[in-house]
Amino acid sequence: MDLTQRLLEQYVAVAEEQHFGRAARRLSMSQPPLSQAIARLERGLGVTLLERGTRSVRLTPAGAAFARDATRLLAAQQAAIDRARRIGHGLSGELRVGTVTLLDYRYVPAVLRAAAEDLPGIHLRLHQDPSAATLVDMVRADALDLAFARSPVTEADDLTVEIVATDRLVAALPRTHRWAGRASIELAELRSENFVLPSAAAPELAQQVQLACREAGFTPRDYASADATVGLLTYVAAGLCVSLVPEMPFPEVKFVPLHNPSTFAEIPLVSVHRNDADISVRRLIEVVRTVRPPEAGRREDS
Repeated sequence: MDLTQRLLEQYVAVAEEQHFGRAARRLSMSQPPLSQAIARLERGLGVTLLERGTRSVRLTPAGAAFARDATRLLAAQQAAIDRARRIGHGLSGELRVGTVTLLDYRYVPAVLRAAAEDLPGIHLRLHQDPSAATLVDMVRADALDLAFARSPVTEADDLTVEIVATDRLVAALPRTHRWAGRASIELAELRSENFVLPSAAAPELAQQVQLACREAGFTPRDYASADATVGLLTYVAAGLCVSLVPEMPFPEVKFVPLHNPSTFAEIPLVSVHRNDADISVRRLIEVVRTVRPPEAGRREDS
């Protein structure tokens, strides 16, 4: 027999009310069709579910067991419907998200908090890599659903690249540096300083730093290099050199904004996804647009 949602709802109503009249009113129907539906259900199952009296009904053991199972079936059916609707509207599921390592200490925690609040049904599985190019290749190969990286990222016919925020390079100075207490600094003032520079493992940031310094009229003095921002700031915290990075929390380092920074000091944060990405990807991008980095120099380092 066909156990439709409506038939299960009718039986559960009768089982809970233990009265055909009250159950019929609850279901917004007349009593005779309800009685007939339950009788057909009993014939189809081949068991008696209800003991009928003049004023009420009682559940048989089989009827009580079927009422429990019917309630679970209705709940499971509604859960399946709700889940399909959530996924269809981008409110549930899992997304594989790639980020360049540079973002992990600044943007990613804020993104995770915002996503947990606005999209609690979406689980984010993170993958980190220092190279935006590697992440873009993974998106193209369907190994990632979405990637966040710092520009420049090359446009492609099969990918959508969107700017979701803009950050700036700031001067990272040792806490003991003579200019650590300044409100801002001209980039050209750092021409005589030793720099720790991003290595080829982080080509986007390396290019950005070189272009910004070149526009300021000098080539940074290459004292050391590091593959990731943590490595850059470790050299700075040791008091050995300075660097140019987007600000992130780090002990013994002071972040000083650049005065009249060049356009090369601006670093767009972009999202990259395939053109056929589902709606959950776009919803996450909408959430990321609400995340803004703190102003350089606003925090006090411990």
